[in-house]
Amino acid sequence: MAHVSDLIASDIGEYLRQHETKGLLRFITCGSVDDGKSTLIGRLLYDSKMLFEDQLAAIENDSKKWGTQGGEIDFALLVDGLSAEREQGITIDVAYRYFSTERRKFIVADTPGHEQYTRNMITGASTADVAVILIDARKGVLTQTRRHSYLVSLIGIRQVVLAINKMDLVDYDAATFARIDEDYRAFAARIGLQQITSIPLSALEGDHMTGPSAAMPWYEGPSLMQFLETCELDEARAQRQPLRLPVQWVNRPNLDFRGFCGQIASGSLVPGQRIRVQPSGRETRIARIVAMEGDRAQAVAGESVTITLEDEVDLSRGDVVSAADSPAEVADQFECTLVWMADEPMLPGRPYLIKIGTRTVGATVTEPKYKVNVNTLEHLAAKTLALNEIGVCNIALDRAVAFDAYADNRTTGGFIVIDRLSNNTVGAGMLHFALRRAHNIHLQHLDVDKAARAGLKGQRPAVLWFTGLSGSGKSTIANRVEQKLLALGRHSYLLDGDNVRHGLNKDLGFTAADRVENIRRVAEVARLMVDAGLIVLTAFISPFRAERDMARALLAEGEFIEVHVDTPIEVAEQRDVKGLYAKARRGELKNFTGIDSPYEAPQTPELRVDTSTMIAEEAAERVIALLRKRGLIT
Repeated sequence: MAHVSDLIASDIGEYLRQHETKGLLRFITCGSVDDGKSTLIGRLLYDSKMLFEDQLAAIENDSKKWGTQGGEIDFALLVDGLSAEREQGITIDVAYRYFSTERRKFIVADTPGHEQYTRNMITGASTADVAVILIDARKGVLTQTRRHSYLVSLIGIRQVVLAINKMDLVDYDAATFARIDEDYRAFAARIGLQQITSIPLSALEGDHMTGPSAAMPWYEGPSLMQFLETCELDEARAQRQPLRLPVQWVNRPNLDFRGFCGQIASGSLVPGQRIRVQPSGRETRIARIVAMEGDRAQAVAGESVTITLEDEVDLSRGDVVSAADSPAEVADQFECTLVWMADEPMLPGRPYLIKIGTRTVGATVTEPKYKVNVNTLEHLAAKTLALNEIGVCNIALDRAVAFDAYADNRTTGGFIVIDRLSNNTVGAGMLHFALRRAHNIHLQHLDVDKAARAGLKGQRPAVLWFTGLSGSGKSTIANRVEQKLLALGRHSYLLDGDNVRHGLNKDLGFTAADRVENIRRVAEVARLMVDAGLIVLTAFISPFRAERDMARALLAEGEFIEVHVDTPIEVAEQRDVKGLYAKARRGELKNFTGIDSPYEAPQTPELRVDTSTMIAEEAAERVIALLRKRGLIT
């Protein structure tokens, strides 16, 4: 009995070892509604014997309840897991399924076909090696087919299977297949898709799913499963590219060991290999490749490793280890394609976080050069990007990073955009190239600095940032404070919201995007004035917390003082000396803060004053008292 159990354990161990060495193919299915994506995946799972008896029993019961095949097994229900999907017969979210054959392991992502779920498709496609694009043989190439193909091209998937499905409904007609194939290839050439394998099939009946079909003797190409088992993996291609290893963690278990951990994005590693650390540019050699089982002689793309270096080099999380003879580029400004994935629109000039590889940096996005109509590929003018929209923009980072063009390396050329406040992922992008000015424009050293200018004036520079609703009293209080500073012999300047819009910002309106740009410009001007040694007062509604945080980040610690003029909207509206609230209530003034545009109150301002309970003179005295307490004035 023990002998039998030993044999079983041995067989299981051998099976698991074989499974570990199989290649892994990630692919997506996409197409128009009712093209049969979920049915195709369900059939693959069924034919690859990846369903347990209880799953088969469950799907048989579900087919009777939700199915569309008249009591027969509805393979789509194996994938459409949401109740809303089953009720409507469509795919809403990305559904991932795992299966394997004797030759290869697979992860398939069933992506939704509707335009409003573009972000879901981008998510599913981001790691795929192959895209299976389904076409209903009765309908041919549709607008959704073109849109999905454009997104596949955009995300960098090089291998496409054109699965012309439901051939049983056109009597397995070879001419229909040839016509659709020709139409699609003509379109694919326009968007740069070249590696296309067209397969006529019927997912429901199983034709050309795993082997030849007697119903279509005129087709001599591979079945779908034969193609998926033999096509080249992106991992194999990546191993032929130059070395890129984004550092994820510095491993320092004791004083005698300092290793650098990460997953190899491309290329290979061997001890003694010359490498370049980026963005610093320092060169050294690989000393060891450390693994649990001992030192290794080589590591390749897709493997997670720990390396040690021959020299003491400053290397930390976010840096990239590159091949010395073929390093990545280094820059801080780029052109990119941006896919917006948040309900709130992208606002040019707003500070975001960007994660590229293992590095997270601050970034701002310019106004889009254009956005793309994904149905017609037309380039359209745009000031911002809304949910599921795609545009080409310039992007500026707060520091230089190592990168490759996304077309060359998806790991070091792709990034996600993160909201600074919520920490939500709001976008995804693909880098095209570094802007020329990123290499040609450098900071010029100046001998006369901020300290020298402030010393000449005998004061410490700072920004007093007054924020609050229209009519709260910001300008009145700021004006009183500046009068008091003048009386004390201090050098100051007041930037007022209305005054600035007569000159510097006269080209801006009051949309959310224009409000962001308004504050960005003012913040930059305030920084220059602080550098000149001045005490700067700004009186702006500045409704968005992100832009006020951006202004704070431009200055040194202690130089930004936020004063929240916290007046209830009822009180501000009663004052309404300019008649703006009345116009907004009548609908004559759009995007008015507090009425149809939000005001995000400061959470931890340095000072809060309520002008419904104190007069402007008292509020100004409180500001002066705060300046004295902080040592800015005496």
